[in-house]
Amino acid sequence: MFDFDLFVTALFGWPLAKGAMLTLVLSILVMAVSLVIGSFFGLAAGSKKKLPRWSIASYIWLFRGAPALLILLFIWNGLPQLSQVFRAAWFSPFVAAFLALTLIEVAYLTEILRSAFAAVGRGQREGAEALGFHRWQIFFLVTLPQAMRIAVPALVNEFISLLKSTSLATVISLKELMTVTQFAIATSFRFLEWYGAALVYYMAMVSVLTVVQIKVERRLSRGHR
Repeated sequence: MFDFDLFVTALFGWPLAKGAMLTLVLSILVMAVSLVIGSFFGLAAGSKKKLPRWSIASYIWLFRGAPALLILLFIWNGLPQLSQVFRAAWFSPFVAAFLALTLIEVAYLTEILRSAFAAVGRGQREGAEALGFHRWQIFFLVTLPQAMRIAVPALVNEFISLLKSTSLATVISLKELMTVTQFAIATSFRFLEWYGAALVYYMAMVSVLTVVQIKVERRLSRGHR
């Protein structure tokens, strides 16, 4: 029988709230770093030079092809075996999850941004060159802003996927939302109430992101007219 009182206690209790905050912080940090790296990788992926193009293609092939769980376990269990540096106290489950998810996200965001950069009209870049803009000025002032406008829907969808992927970190005992939920179930043996409360948290975060996506798209479409 479903215990509604326990469900409410779980939903508004500090353990799940703290786990949800950790999930959100991890997702934001991974997305922010991946966006920066992915922007430069996306630019390099469209290069006419073979070495950077093939290097980026190999990176994407590896980290899009390997299961996220395998990469996470490789980082957490494998790196300490390779070097004592990763046996120190700083190498926590949070750091391991951050590294693993960033490696994966960079691969996906590189593809998204490469397509967005390619969609920016060449004529606009040539116009900026005619005005005397330098290469990096053209990138930051012309190409990047327009590419981001094009990529917004895909980027928000990718962030939602990332938010859910953080649940994989439960295998390395990172105390994110799902790990806290599993600990609570292990002591109470109440599955429906705790899973239900965790579901509410995930749906709330995804719903907020969806609303933000809609508003940003509307604002960008108005500004583009």
